[in-house]
Amino acid sequence: MERQERTSLYQHFRAAIRGEHVDLTSGSIRKAIFMLSVPMVLEMVLESVFAVVDVFFVGRVSVNAQATVGLTEAVVMIVYSIAIGLSMAVTAMVARRIGEKDKKGAGEAAFQGLIIGGVLAVLIGFIGAWFAEDILRLMGGSEELISEGKGYTQTLFAGNITIMFIFLINAIFRGAGDAAIAMRALWLANGINIILDPIFIFGWGPIPAFGVEGAAIATTIGRGIGVLFQLYILSGKTSRIKITKEQIRIVPETILRLMKVSIGGMGQYLIGSASWMFMARTIAMFGPAAVAGYTVAFRLIIFSILPSWGMANAAATLVGQNLGAGKPERAERSVWKCGKYNMFFLASLAIIYYVAAPYVVPWFNRDPEVIKYGVAGLRIICAGYVFFAYGMVINQSFNGAGDTLTPTIISFISFWIIQIPLAYTLARTLNWGPEGVYWAIAIAESTLAVISIWMFRKGKWKKVKI
Repeated sequence: MERQERTSLYQHFRAAIRGEHVDLTSGSIRKAIFMLSVPMVLEMVLESVFAVVDVFFVGRVSVNAQATVGLTEAVVMIVYSIAIGLSMAVTAMVARRIGEKDKKGAGEAAFQGLIIGGVLAVLIGFIGAWFAEDILRLMGGSEELISEGKGYTQTLFAGNITIMFIFLINAIFRGAGDAAIAMRALWLANGINIILDPIFIFGWGPIPAFGVEGAAIATTIGRGIGVLFQLYILSGKTSRIKITKEQIRIVPETILRLMKVSIGGMGQYLIGSASWMFMARTIAMFGPAAVAGYTVAFRLIIFSILPSWGMANAAATLVGQNLGAGKPERAERSVWKCGKYNMFFLASLAIIYYVAAPYVVPWFNRDPEVIKYGVAGLRIICAGYVFFAYGMVINQSFNGAGDTLTPTIISFISFWIIQIPLAYTLARTLNWGPEGVYWAIAIAESTLAVISIWMFRKGKWKKVKI
């Protein structure tokens, strides 16, 4: 019997990787979660591996290079916020149309999302590249750091359209339940990033050593190739959702509906990103070593959190499709199950990180001060993992339902009313230093989870129309 169960699990795993179709609106909820979350988690695993590998190579350049990555990414989080916010709307609308068996409407929503994303990316790219030095200066970077790192910031902003599109198109695939294709696209993009990183950073053959700027070049090339692969699949016959010639047109009504839903999604992530900018700016008051330690800890946190976002994204797709099929109670049961599985995963990782932090952080930087700050950040922030496991799943479930306003309000309370004042008070007023910032993050994330659970139980998300 046990052998049969193992065989069945292996068969389901292979089916999930291959992207075999499963009806997410009927049958076993556990199987639906498994078939969706396996490719989504594996997709995020390589994304998290890239985040760690990137900071590993940059750490071999200099402390300023590593600090540049931390300060730049705190600002680039704005790009991620817009991309993810718009992606939420696209996933919700595509999933709802698929649940209603309206594939034409799903394709139409997908293309309108790409139009919005493309316009925003061009504007952000121009502004970010032009004001790269001012951005680093505003974030507290020294003149030496700005001189060394401005090329990284310019390149990352100039190529932000690849970030925008890879998020958006994968959101389209996820909304359609085509998580395996989204996984392959991100694996391709990040696999190329990992290969190109050392080549462009340190130089190889005819390619000169670009230093920290090389990391941005590798990222842009890798994600650009990933986007080309996505577009190829999206226009072909193998995907469950297609953009046909008839759908390549501007539909103002659909754009307005997407913008209405995405404003809330962008808002909640902009709130979070602005908060992270404040955290990075506060950390910068304590010097480059503190920023580098924060950057290492933050990347390691991403390493563990990103697979959990795979589970959260699975919950969002299940909610969207089941609401479209008129099955709100099944949608709710799916969310609680995803939250439980995610809690087990993150609680286990929190224990591992607490024990292993002094041994893991030195892999990325051997400076004693950097290690001290990195270990403290890793241990303290992970303290909020158990609560945050439910918070991230439930917030994504609101977004999957098209209710982006509720998590926006929750994010504002958690990050701006609680996290920012608490971080400054603990770090500066009470002289806790960077540890005060870390404790503020852990407390704010736990608060977000508690409020999210309370709002989710009210059930208003079941009645949202998109």
